[in-house]
Amino acid sequence: MKTSATSAFRALNTYNYRLWAGGALVSNIGAWMQRIAQDWLVLTVLTHKNAAAVGLVVGLQFGPQLLLLPLTGWAADRLDRRKLIFATQAAMGALALGLGLLTLSGWVQLWHVYVFALLLGCVAAFDAPARQTFVSELVGEAGLSNAVALNSASFNAARMIGPALAGVLIAAVGSGWAFLINAASFVAVLAALMRLRVGELHGRRRAERGRGGLAEGFSYVWRRPDLRAILFMLFLIGTFGLNFAIYISTMAVAVFHVGAGRYGLLTSTMAIGSVAGALMSARRSKPSLKILVVAAAAFSLGCAVAAGSPNPWAFALVLILIGGSVQTFTTSSTSLVQLSTDPAMRGRVMAILLAVTLGGAPLGGPFAGWIADRFGPRWALMVGAASGFGAAATGLRYLMRRRGLAAASPSIAPPVLDAAIYGAYNPSTSSSSGRRG
Repeated sequence: MKTSATSAFRALNTYNYRLWAGGALVSNIGAWMQRIAQDWLVLTVLTHKNAAAVGLVVGLQFGPQLLLLPLTGWAADRLDRRKLIFATQAAMGALALGLGLLTLSGWVQLWHVYVFALLLGCVAAFDAPARQTFVSELVGEAGLSNAVALNSASFNAARMIGPALAGVLIAAVGSGWAFLINAASFVAVLAALMRLRVGELHGRRRAERGRGGLAEGFSYVWRRPDLRAILFMLFLIGTFGLNFAIYISTMAVAVFHVGAGRYGLLTSTMAIGSVAGALMSARRSKPSLKILVVAAAAFSLGCAVAAGSPNPWAFALVLILIGGSVQTFTTSSTSLVQLSTDPAMRGRVMAILLAVTLGGAPLGGPFAGWIADRFGPRWALMVGAASGFGAAATGLRYLMRRRGLAAASPSIAPPVLDAAIYGAYNPSTSSSSGRRG
């Protein structure tokens, strides 16, 4: 497949990445089918429209990102990522199979879903940082930003297909078959990992045994004001904004009173904007913090407008805007952090990023569910709007401080800070910064 150097699909020129992306697309479709089936099972079968229960499932599924942080970043930096991902993907497939069999047998109870969500979260905590950083081994540093954006586009293309299929399947035969289809979908990504040309993988500098592990990762982030700003922005939106399992399900059931099919379509509609946002990110040669500020502000506006939507059609249209803004924000932040981090520290820094983004779910998920139960789903969406506003304000404050430092010390500040922001900072090319990182 021939693509130009500026094409949004240029990473697909690499055989290993094409193979990986194909397997991941199939697996992501199955994963989205399970997400929709799981939320619908909890909200309408195992409880009576209890949004707090859905929030607890979200919390259990993403909480381990924070709790297992000392181990997950170390594993991503020290272990063979291809073998680690193979093990985690196989384990997630087995968990989907188990939950599917329990559901089809009629034995499933709410506590079963809680246990499976927690186990899935533990496995995913090891899978996510390894999978995020494995991309650089597939395409190299030059293709990293484009490949990260294409991964997001693939994930959200699956988000368009999976929920719609799940809605039809749930309405026809129930949630159990969606879990089984997800279990089968892992075969695609496992087969892709087995068929990779290992000799064509890009080498990486692994963490040295004597290094300080996660503590050094935190120290590295603390010395980087740009990373601190980005991570705090991610914490706000990740904890209080990215609760769409609750927002969309409660708006569908409690406000618009639609069935499983329409619920699946609403989730798929949001993915239209997400794919567009990911593809726009793929065309950019370099991400920037200014883009994060604009995307966070657009996300805040979208959530506020969605909260006032009079009908499901208007709600669906606004979800396209929200999907585009949140995908631009998350894709650009992931690329920006990876490109500006020492490769030997990348696994730990990405584990911290994922823990900050997803580890707030035990707080944000139940909180959003409680707001939806107590005050209504529209107010839960307003919490998401507030998180986007706070993130935009954080990024804007950092940019203003950077501009002030540049004005005060024009001979020193601009090169250092611009390098950190725009991804030109590459400690591996400097012996002194390599020792620091």
